[in-house]
Amino acid sequence: MSKRSIQAVIFDLGNTLMYAPNPWPPIVAQADRALADFLCAKGLDIDCDRFHDQFRQRLQDYYDRRDKDLYETSYLFVLHELLAEKGHPSLPEPLLRGALDALFAVTQANWVLEEDALPALAALERAGYRLGLISNAGDNQDVFQLVDKFGIEGFFDFILTSAACGYRKPHPRIFELALAHWQLRPGDIAMVGDTVEADVKGAQRFGMTSIWITRRCTPGTEQPVPAPDAVIPSLAELPQALKSLSGS
Repeated sequence: MSKRSIQAVIFDLGNTLMYAPNPWPPIVAQADRALADFLCAKGLDIDCDRFHDQFRQRLQDYYDRRDKDLYETSYLFVLHELLAEKGHPSLPEPLLRGALDALFAVTQANWVLEEDALPALAALERAGYRLGLISNAGDNQDVFQLVDKFGIEGFFDFILTSAACGYRKPHPRIFELALAHWQLRPGDIAMVGDTVEADVKGAQRFGMTSIWITRRCTPGTEQPVPAPDAVIPSLAELPQALKSLSGS
């Protein structure tokens, strides 16, 4: 294994720094209902018994498309587009934002910070590493609310979401935008994440050091080819993995 002078670390968020302890389907259903209930309480002329299902189907279409082309729009755009089709083309953004906040209030309650996240971030900060975060997410504000909830925003030089920049990992553009924050070569930056295609292969294609964290991976996930520069079961092993990669 070639030695690298790693000076900075970029983290994924979901299933890397935080995890969901409870199954998503009933929580997602509750969240969709909260969004629909919010809109109905505001007096919108929509089918209050069906809108939550219609919104979820539209989101699923959005997910299928973005997984193929790696272009992110946003939950806000999807909601605006659907409501326009229902006869509400000019709703104020604060109203749409309120509906999404009702949805994310439910989903955010199911995210928990990994127990070793704060110790690992603090250890890397003490060691002099620069830290960043890139998250594939359909809502920029949702990510910042989660980061604020967990009290970890201060560790990062930047937090970049696909909703904010329009590109999803592994699209090279999102990595280019991240690296614009630092005057560093890609090989001097490590990407830490759980997703093979987005995090590991995305980092490899961009020339970054790739570190695969496996504890939240779907059982049976195959080892990436080519292999990551390091594989760790948890964040507790990250500081030593970085030292080993740098030959120190």
